[in-house]
Amino acid sequence: MRKRDHVLLAPGADASGRTLHAPPQGGARQRAPHVDDRLAPPETRVEYLDGAEIFAAPADPPHATQHFDLTYVLGAHVAKGYRGAVDMLTRVDEGSDYAPDASVFPVKPDRGGRRRLEELAFEVCDKQALTVPTSKARRLIDRGVRRVFCILVKQRRVLEWSRATDGWQPLPKDAVIEDPCLVRPLPIQALLDAASSDDAVARALLDKRVPALEAALAEGAALGEARGEARGEARGAALGEARGAALGEARGEIRMAQEAITTVLRSRRIEIPAEVARAIADCDDVNKLRRWLKSAATAVTAAEVVAGSRRKR
Repeated sequence: MRKRDHVLLAPGADASGRTLHAPPQGGARQRAPHVDDRLAPPETRVEYLDGAEIFAAPADPPHATQHFDLTYVLGAHVAKGYRGAVDMLTRVDEGSDYAPDASVFPVKPDRGGRRRLEELAFEVCDKQALTVPTSKARRLIDRGVRRVFCILVKQRRVLEWSRATDGWQPLPKDAVIEDPCLVRPLPIQALLDAASSDDAVARALLDKRVPALEAALAEGAALGEARGEARGEARGAALGEARGAALGEARGEIRMAQEAITTVLRSRRIEIPAEVARAIADCDDVNKLRRWLKSAATAVTAAEVVAGSRRKR
């Protein structure tokens, strides 16, 4: 067996490791493989880029937390008819099979009943040189992906690949990403600032007109009005309506957050055990409910969403 060169590519660091090569393409140019024809073994950290085997290693903060924020914000903005994915392998060409950090693709399968190519792709880059994300972006665009973005964690910047210049184009922090894949424009600031992400997610969920949120808002408004009228009779209309509206809004916000958590979990087809449902329904701490809502976007089980509060007990 002949010796091979050694190289290791991992998020957040450059090191060395083994290089393997994909099967040769042959003399004649072949039709591009289907996006789901695997070269890299699924459920591993192995990917292929131009025939070289690379390893997508786990990350430390802030790279890892940026992954979480991207998933949280992007997932809420995905429009009807589309589906979001994290680390989903895409066969780009004969020698490349790798997974963007996040992507959005059509729900409707192709004529063969298989998934369609993603339309949006996102990469998160920390210490890793832009060489690898650049190579990946160029090949994704050549494959047919409409738009590719790269989040630079340390520089707190977002780039978009430009076909015109065949390179990255910086996006202003006050810009938004408008696309048919998204239910509303996605603010660049929401991808860079955790404090802005909650507002962006809330607006996106409201724009989706999630039935549970619509009902919670209506109930909160009705409760505020009813209590305002009752107190207004005793203490004066102005004072009663103000306090009643404030109380109604507070309770409505709690109810809306509770409904949002269960809605997100059910939309991800995650079963909600009775004890978890009770914990959510009994919680009247809006800040805790907001944390649970954020966790619901990425948790594997419903129990993980409320696990933190149980440990504190």
